[in-house]
Amino acid sequence: MADEVLSQFTQQVDTEAKVDTSKKLKVGIIGTGWIAESHIQSYKNMPDVEVVAAADLIPGKAEAFMKKFGVEGVRFYPSHKELIDNEELDAVSVCTYNRQHAAPTIYALEHGVNVLLEKPFTVTLDEAVEVMRAEKKSGKVLSIGFQPRFDANMQQIKKIVQSGALGEVYYIQTGGGRRRGIPNSTFIEDKTAGVGALGDIGCYSLDMVLNAVGYPKPLTVSGYTSNFFGTSTDYESEYDAKRFSVDDFGAAFIRLEGGIILDFRISWAMHMDTPGDTIILGKKAGLRIPSTDCWNGSVGGPMKIYTDIAGEQVETVIPILQNQGKMGLFDKKIRSFLDAVKTGGPSPVPSSQIIYNQAIIDGVVKSAKLGKEIDIVIPEI
Repeated sequence: MADEVLSQFTQQVDTEAKVDTSKKLKVGIIGTGWIAESHIQSYKNMPDVEVVAAADLIPGKAEAFMKKFGVEGVRFYPSHKELIDNEELDAVSVCTYNRQHAAPTIYALEHGVNVLLEKPFTVTLDEAVEVMRAEKKSGKVLSIGFQPRFDANMQQIKKIVQSGALGEVYYIQTGGGRRRGIPNSTFIEDKTAGVGALGDIGCYSLDMVLNAVGYPKPLTVSGYTSNFFGTSTDYESEYDAKRFSVDDFGAAFIRLEGGIILDFRISWAMHMDTPGDTIILGKKAGLRIPSTDCWNGSVGGPMKIYTDIAGEQVETVIPILQNQGKMGLFDKKIRSFLDAVKTGGPSPVPSSQIIYNQAIIDGVVKSAKLGKEIDIVIPEI
């Protein structure tokens, strides 16, 4: 019987898109920091893309960036506005620090340019709402940069839940993170990042489970954040500890539509190897998803389904799936966006879903500051 259960979930689907190279897409990159390196490498792998422009606030940074990756014939600008005003573009990648996600995205959409926006969506819920209003008015494609969505094992999680094998889901525990893994640069200052571990890796773990259960609307949140490690010279340099002004640990208890409870915790640094595996409890069965040590876009090991068959308690191992095709997850993220641009949509990672992800992060921050549970209210788009 266990073999029969297992056989339902071990088929792989090749999600790699067929590439239409008949039309070259002109793409610009806004922000040429660390994450932009993955974007440019993926764009170079796409035969139907021409990177024509780049913008960065720091003089000479964009030029050095393109030289490093051997991309020639690119025009450079000191701001996103000048880039968009002076170029005929099909799309832009917004790779700025978090607090600059909203402004260039809104400006690009208002000027008829499709946008691939790196995660997190924004820093605040209000910013995300303004982005979505610009998106709705423009009719252009906006996709949020959640490459774990394209991992075969992540897709398997959604397939299992949506199949009904677990029955009605009533409780989810998710999160994960690192015992030590605080990034540096713009990630750790409020003036640039706005949020820390919550926005960096917390948004991924939220997306994993929310996507699996169909992204129900969040209703309330009781949140907690701390930064004991980031602000301590026991763990960080004196310079970084002094400027550290975001969360390095967060936790929350969230009520979702449909009676689902979400128990969430995420870490950049803690005295523990993991805050726990992800578990999804349904009335017919439960699913355990092993945690990872870094949030690298997949799962930490074979998953297990726990259920009863013929009165016996049964555990079914779901083997790790290998991603098919030549494309890595980041390439698949880029490719899915480009294909949506060519066809006019739909967005592969739509804002209509990620707005709930952002609402939770925003709610955790606000609840933690107030020290009490709060209602999550999403303004009309």
